[in-house]
Amino acid sequence: MNVQNLPSDIVGLSKVMPPLSRRGFMSSSAAAAAGYTLAAGPVRADAIQTDTKGLKAGMADVPVSGGNMPVYFARPENVQNPPVIIVCMEIFGLHEWVKDITRRVGHLGAFAVAPNYYFRAEKDGTDLTKVDDMQKLFPIVNAKTDTELFADLDATVAWAKSQGGNTNRLGIMGFCRGGRTVWHYSTHNPNLKAGVAFYGSLVDKNDAAPKNSIELAPDVKEPVLGLYGEADTGIPPAQVQQMEAALKAAGKTAEFHEYPGAPHGFVADYRPSYRKEAAEDAWAKMTAWFKKYGVLS
Repeated sequence: MNVQNLPSDIVGLSKVMPPLSRRGFMSSSAAAAAGYTLAAGPVRADAIQTDTKGLKAGMADVPVSGGNMPVYFARPENVQNPPVIIVCMEIFGLHEWVKDITRRVGHLGAFAVAPNYYFRAEKDGTDLTKVDDMQKLFPIVNAKTDTELFADLDATVAWAKSQGGNTNRLGIMGFCRGGRTVWHYSTHNPNLKAGVAFYGSLVDKNDAAPKNSIELAPDVKEPVLGLYGEADTGIPPAQVQQMEAALKAAGKTAEFHEYPGAPHGFVADYRPSYRKEAAEDAWAKMTAWFKKYGVLS
């Protein structure tokens, strides 16, 4: 397959590092048993594990068109009406790292919810976390229309509200394809207070999503923080600058940070792409952004 025809997030994922020694990484069977994705490649043996102390966390079902959509949530115990933050996953399904991120956001004081909006493709026994060939994921994730995605996220927000979440303090965050979801959903929901896109693709579009993030920039409805790596082979700095210019021209509130030497997936501490210093700084900037715009206290 011609790499130029691949989505930019896939290009970034596939060129993160040269082949690695298996030392310091889980075996595929161990990674699968621990609930991590296989298609992303080697899983670090020292991947961060966040506990649920002080949290109520677990799986739930959200009714949507086509069935019940699984979501993973984490929220502070004994806290009334916490703010709601939607966590948008990568292309690999609702795996352990996405759940761990959701717990980390819960520890910040939010009702964090990560919806598995690819669940319709898993009805016949398919489990995206167990797929070990990234190319097998293309037909699934690329078929997801913005219309269906927005409906799934709307349902997630409504469910969080029904569970006592304060959707007047609504935020959204996402990684890789989930970062693109942040940009796109930000054009749809006027109730969002803030968004944070971690290396979300900016130029990709197809029949399911006929406009790319840059083209949608004039319709963004809330302040969005973009966090990108300068060494991302799929999303080069020129694209980030183009997005920044488009948002500025449209009078939107946005801020971008690019991390020198950081590749695509630099926050993903379960993968070789992880860059600790950049990831910790990006997390701090995300937290400050949500506080600045009233999502977090």
